[in-house]
Amino acid sequence: MRIAEVHAYSHGLPVHDGPYRMAHAEVWALRTTLVKLVADNGLVGWGETCPVGPTYAESHAAGAVAAISEMAPGLLGGEVLPVPLHRRMNGLLHGHNYAKAAIDIAAHDLLGKHLGVSVADLLGGALADSVPSYYSTIVGDPDETARLAAEKRDQGYPRLQVKVGGRPVEQDVETIRKVWEVLRGSGVRLAVDGNRSLTTRDALRISRECPDVPLIMEQPCNTVEDIRKIRPQLAHALYLDENGTSLDAAISAAGTGLVDGFGMKITRLGGLHPMRAFRDLCSARNLPHTCDDSWGGDIIAAACTHLGATVDPELLEGVWLAADHIDGHYDPENGIVADNGHIKRPQGAGLGITPDETVFGAPVASF
Repeated sequence: MRIAEVHAYSHGLPVHDGPYRMAHAEVWALRTTLVKLVADNGLVGWGETCPVGPTYAESHAAGAVAAISEMAPGLLGGEVLPVPLHRRMNGLLHGHNYAKAAIDIAAHDLLGKHLGVSVADLLGGALADSVPSYYSTIVGDPDETARLAAEKRDQGYPRLQVKVGGRPVEQDVETIRKVWEVLRGSGVRLAVDGNRSLTTRDALRISRECPDVPLIMEQPCNTVEDIRKIRPQLAHALYLDENGTSLDAAISAAGTGLVDGFGMKITRLGGLHPMRAFRDLCSARNLPHTCDDSWGGDIIAAACTHLGATVDPELLEGVWLAADHIDGHYDPENGIVADNGHIKRPQGAGLGITPDETVFGAPVASF
């Protein structure tokens, strides 16, 4: 089975009840990029990548379309298999993992349909038919964030992530302590995500002023060097997120004992194929991690859920969905949602998602 056609679509995703506010950015609407691969046997596979604005990471929506367009002519006629596909993509374009991920996901969807198995089966086999999710708050008012934490606790979410940064650290400390007041004794795990925004001074202050709160600190500072400086002084577990820019970076962080876990995005590493290697690395080093992405609809959500289902449940921190912040689904019958804080793995071959193409309009590029 070989690639006969490549089509790219650009689709708007307004943020429901926006903005979605992080330390360095707030977004009211995002553009996601969809990839449709058509094989020489007529089968179709879908992929997706959706950067959460141009400042969260080294990625942006226009760059995804440009990178896919750069690679697409050289992919035509190639086999729909992960190893040769990634070798071809890397030979055609250096970097741009977030764009390569959309093609990788589409190839897994296509291969699963061809073989009659799910993407989870292609990744080694599902260990569960339902995976835990988690909810992420925005950088917001302490009392409102605590109210939302109580709401999500009651909805059954096993983990809550609280965004901090971009404001006086006193407000962050107040938010964390008020959130913990409503989570204490519930069994809900708490992560505090700085999104690279905190100085080493403020990261240490948060840890020192919340010694009784069993939180994990996710990507508090901007660089690995800053994280390495504060690591010995922290009273809390430390997870890497935005600095996990490649499989090599993850290997270095895990191998040197820099971190206690990861918040990892499929599109950051380049797709499901490298994420499978990352999953096995974390298993070997006994490191918890998420299997999620920065934003997007049913296609990226299905990919995250299939991957999460193959992770040792003791190491899976959860799968995050943007579904709470966007309206509608690509697949009106099989849209991916969190129910009681958990996500059911899509059934059927490939991703288990059949998007309504009319939602996306005409392709912005076809090859």
